[in-house]
Amino acid sequence: MTTDVLDLPAWSVASDKRRAHIARVTALIDSWASAMRLDAAERSAWHDAARWHDALRDAPDAELRAIVPGLDLPPGALHGPAAAARLARDGESRAGVLDAIRWHTVGSAAWDRTGKALYMADFLEPGRSFERERRAALAASVPADFEGAFRQVVRMRLEPRVADGERLHPQTAALWEAVR
Repeated sequence: MTTDVLDLPAWSVASDKRRAHIARVTALIDSWASAMRLDAAERSAWHDAARWHDALRDAPDAELRAIVPGLDLPPGALHGPAAAARLARDGESRAGVLDAIRWHTVGSAAWDRTGKALYMADFLEPGRSFERERRAALAASVPADFEGAFRQVVRMRLEPRVADGERLHPQTAALWEAVR
């Protein structure tokens, strides 16, 4: 997979493995957009959020913290806010796209459908090896029951963490409360 195929920004830092993940997320989200017959603007927002969401996933922690200084997130969650900041600096102004990318690892109760679609596609993409059948069934249900599938994905991702007593990031906790 090459950067040209994905049309990643020149500043992206994504390994071949990461680019393959991005391609699968983008293909899945594009299939949903087509099945749901989204208008061109929303289809474009979904596509762009998917292709840019992990543009900085393989960047060093120090580089990410320099882009988003003072942000209290663990290293594995900094790439979304950093990519959103870089995209905004480059002129991206669609709030739904930027919010989707910014919070795709943590979650957000304030997302529009773009954020929800990215959160689901990132989790349900077929390259992930766990619970393949369950995730495939959820992915297939998205066009017919978008909100129901979203609630199920949030529960699938967060219920084990809540059950273990893990302290959730405030954004994640708000999302959990919104869908419980």
